[in-house]
Amino acid sequence: MASSIPGNLLTTAMAVMPHTDVDRALEMALSLDVPFWPQLPNLSYYEDMYVQAAEHFPGIVLDVEARTLRFSVDKFALELEEALSRMDDPEFIDVSEAYSVVYHRFLSLGLADRAAIRGQLEGPISFGLNIVDQDDRPIIFDDTVRSFMLDFLAKRVNAQSARLKERNPNAFMFVDEPGLQYLFSAMSGYTDLKAKGDLEQFFAGVDRPRGVHLCGNPDWDFLLNLDLDVLSLDVYTNGEVFASYAPAVKRFLDRGGLIVWGIVPTGFEAFAEEEVPSLVGRLEEVWKTLWSRGIDRELMISRSMISPATCCLVNPDKERTVERAFAAVNRMAEELRSKYL
Repeated sequence: MASSIPGNLLTTAMAVMPHTDVDRALEMALSLDVPFWPQLPNLSYYEDMYVQAAEHFPGIVLDVEARTLRFSVDKFALELEEALSRMDDPEFIDVSEAYSVVYHRFLSLGLADRAAIRGQLEGPISFGLNIVDQDDRPIIFDDTVRSFMLDFLAKRVNAQSARLKERNPNAFMFVDEPGLQYLFSAMSGYTDLKAKGDLEQFFAGVDRPRGVHLCGNPDWDFLLNLDLDVLSLDVYTNGEVFASYAPAVKRFLDRGGLIVWGIVPTGFEAFAEEEVPSLVGRLEEVWKTLWSRGIDRELMISRSMISPATCCLVNPDKERTVERAFAAVNRMAEELRSKYL
């Protein structure tokens, strides 16, 4: 698996941000080495990641005022034919300006000189578990809808990827899958085996480079063995667990995978308790465990990026802690680069 995604401890971040000022959010995204277009649900419900993924999805019932997103089986039946006929039309399948002012502003920027740029879309597992029909049943349990959804969302990822590659040849996509951590609990009723088959089918239709971003703690073997180019995770919370999967991490890196280490907390209280040196120490602890278990240090550093640990929309100081976390990510990366590169 050859990937054009640069590593060497460059910085990036996940997309959901608390800002309501588009220019300021873009300025923050551009302050990192690998910028992305921010998703700003506090600005508008259209900027919510599930709503953006749902645009033109047949059967969707969106109420922007009430901030609800639901699904109707009857409406799906009525709208399916038109959707199928337009799946290869980029104007239909990509995120429109109505659903993201920020994305279209990002596309208008000069991005060719960046090491890479990134986009994102909600993944099929999380989308399918989150969107419910008139009987409050997640659409992932409807075989017809699920099969269509895997194809539809893959085409949406590809349309965005193609557009971003026109701006920068090293563009890549995150598929956001917060729902993956629930698969391995008895609650979800949708098994990891089923999910594995569905994700393999989905990624078989997704252009490279492509990866998964999630903040939770799934089965890491499952994720590291998927055919991905990049995995973005919250190592601040899950570092100890992740470090115990050294054989799977080694295989992932050996076949060209890149890891985005989410290490700087964006929550107000957690951030207040940390300094750059404490975060560097925390990350190095995970790295040293992996190196002691046979992972090549130079290879890993060359296939690594640094990012905040999670998104955060609920801080009492609104965007201030998130902005400070972005600055801390840059300082950390600088320190780590001077040490390891």
